[in-house]
Amino acid sequence: MNDEDERAVAADRSTRNDAACAVTIEGIAHNGKPCRIVDNTGTVARAELESLLAELIEQRRFGLSGRSLAGGSSIRIGEPEFTHIQLGDDLYRFILLPYEARIEAF
Repeated sequence: MNDEDERAVAADRSTRNDAACAVTIEGIAHNGKPCRIVDNTGTVARAELESLLAELIEQRRFGLSGRSLAGGSSIRIGEPEFTHIQLGDDLYRFILLPYEARIEAF
């Protein structure tokens, strides 16, 4: 195996390890469809993820919605929303898709 092959294997292993540390909590949205929250960092406590998912469901944040982002004149249906969220002392990137919320490193 040459150096380039070894680097490719190491990069692949790193990617798989990152995916392996992700934590997924599943639930049912207000409209009866499955939804979930995915912590791609693997660092948020499971209880906190469950609480956040319950709050998102209660607020009816899952499902298709039409929004005019940043005051634009066009409405896009099902576009992801990007923001940041602080959990404990840590700041994360928060992405809300129609039936999935993602937490990623900031």
